[in-house]
Amino acid sequence: MYETTYLRAGSLDEAVAWLREHEEARPLSGGMTLIPTLKQRLAAPSHLVDLTRIDALRGVRVDGDRLFVGALTKHAEVAASPVVASALPALAQLAGVIADPQVRNRGTMGGSVANNDPAADYPCAVLALDATVVTSQRRIAADDFFVDTFETALEPGELVTGFEYPLPLRGAYAKFRQPASGYAIVGVFIAQFADRVRVAVTGAGASVFRWQDAERALGDDLSEAALGNLKVDETMLPDDANGSAAYRAHLIETYTRRALQALLAQPRR
Repeated sequence: MYETTYLRAGSLDEAVAWLREHEEARPLSGGMTLIPTLKQRLAAPSHLVDLTRIDALRGVRVDGDRLFVGALTKHAEVAASPVVASALPALAQLAGVIADPQVRNRGTMGGSVANNDPAADYPCAVLALDATVVTSQRRIAADDFFVDTFETALEPGELVTGFEYPLPLRGAYAKFRQPASGYAIVGVFIAQFADRVRVAVTGAGASVFRWQDAERALGDDLSEAALGNLKVDETMLPDDANGSAAYRAHLIETYTRRALQALLAQPRR
């Protein structure tokens, strides 16, 4: 790896100050994306700012009709949390199928969402659930947060501190895994609210996106029949070693049905 300076922050203010002071600094939490990137010499930060001792960025709680998850909460902690399982079981289920046990016990929700890998799982939940991304300086709606591949609305020196998830009536996630990495070749999250249905897709574009045709159809008729005539525009999908655009379009349609089946099998809140 390239030479870098390691800094361990004791507070959020200290971490933000260091990131602003050092233009080429990068935050470090679980390191599941950053460390491999450094090993491959795809990044050469001047400083690594370790966030792991900032307890204010951890924790899970329900505030009224919202679930709050701190940015440093690990995937395994989300999957095992009785609070998450009770308030938003689809999020616990999603966390339990991220990558492998090693990654789930090191990786954090904040790191995954801030990285915005186009095949990551958490962005699918954030977008489908219309979550709010809370940062060190503002609150960002999910629809405004994800910009492009590995690109978000975060500004230099801005850190994700947590997530506020509105609690849906029901939600479900279905995923077709890449067998080696555990990333989503296609993942679909459906959330049913009192006044709308949101459908988010990961693994099949430059970034996570909403399938709005499916949202409109399911908003009018929350049934498998409503999806019968829907087709994904495959010209908007990637064609790569993991699958052709036509294959991904088929997977989106298939896994939307599977997510809907799982959702319909649940009782409403």
